[in-house]
Amino acid sequence: MNALTLDLQAALGILIYVALAMPFSSRVRGIHWPLVLKAIGWQFAICWLLLRVPVITHSLGFLNQVVAALSAATLRGTSFVFGYVGGAPPPFALQNPSQLAIFAFQVIAIIMVVSALSAVLWYWRILPFVIKGIAWVFKRTLGTDGPAGFAITANVFVGQVEAPLLVRPFIARMSRYELLLLMTAGMAMIAGSMMVVYSTLLAQQFSNLPTQLMTKSLMSIPASILFAHIMLPDDHASSGPTEPTRPYTSTMDAITRGTTDGLHIWLNVIAILIVLIALVALLNQGIGLLPWVLGEPLSLERIAGWFFSPLAWLMGIPWSEALQAGSLLGIKTVLNEFLAYLKLVDMGPHAFSERTRLIVIYALCGFANFASMGIQISGIAAMAPERRHDLNDLALRSLLGATLASCMTAAIVGIVAF
Repeated sequence: MNALTLDLQAALGILIYVALAMPFSSRVRGIHWPLVLKAIGWQFAICWLLLRVPVITHSLGFLNQVVAALSAATLRGTSFVFGYVGGAPPPFALQNPSQLAIFAFQVIAIIMVVSALSAVLWYWRILPFVIKGIAWVFKRTLGTDGPAGFAITANVFVGQVEAPLLVRPFIARMSRYELLLLMTAGMAMIAGSMMVVYSTLLAQQFSNLPTQLMTKSLMSIPASILFAHIMLPDDHASSGPTEPTRPYTSTMDAITRGTTDGLHIWLNVIAILIVLIALVALLNQGIGLLPWVLGEPLSLERIAGWFFSPLAWLMGIPWSEALQAGSLLGIKTVLNEFLAYLKLVDMGPHAFSERTRLIVIYALCGFANFASMGIQISGIAAMAPERRHDLNDLALRSLLGATLASCMTAAIVGIVAF
């Protein structure tokens, strides 16, 4: 299938993703279509600037070096603490050295290092400065202002609960639109620590992954604004300007608390993976007892592929690859993106064409799943208990909006990058 046909397919997908959100709108006639068009235009602009302009693309190449340096530094720490299990040379001969790459102690231990480093950069006011600069751009172009505008931009670097925590005093008086925007953006992106983990995990699948994942997160800001506006077009009251909180008292406090936060995330990732992989295995054993379909046993992945393959096709993926891509989208939505990325790694570099592989990486990059939705509701409700009813009421809209936002950014990168 030629590139022009796939581009037209993806362009159709962009229109259909917008249409899919409209039945959930509080008032379709209130939608400001120039804002929708500007939000789509900004996604194209961000993607083109970061991936197609040589000066910017080369300058962002340092992100690959940063990830490599973080990985090497983390390996020094894990080797010292865990010995050969953490990456040190083993005291015996190995027939298959790749089997010693222990996932928990080598691949995702970097979460703790990145969490501590992020806390230090926050205390030194470097991250707030960068976030304010990005937020200013979207304020001037898409009208996103106040605490919600700052928090959704912060999602590029921190997680879906940590970002709202930066504007905690203002959540109680946010409008429903601002709450929906906060939730949608939180699930449409991933935290900076996970960005580094996935860049390391998928390094052999696609080059320049840090730049790609950063581009996807930045594109998700206007995409989240777009879908939040479509669903609540009449509720745009701004909460006014805000100064983000300063949670740390010193550099050492930032290091220790950032490390502790990273430890919690690391342990949570390990526990979630153990439980979810076990549950998937149990479900597949149960589903496997059903009659075979088309000569093959049923599985959770096959069923997810049938359900989500149309969404994958609308991203500009050939139908011959849409079933497998849809399966990954289903795993991401029903379980989480980590399991979906692990499945993508297991498929190997030849499972998809280069274009499809990049589109899938963009589509999977986000916290849009049912478990994250629950985490987000409980986390934000703990900061503003009086908004629990609104959070519950907006939950499914935010999940849908975040899913469609990821699909739209994936469709756009296919058009721009190839």
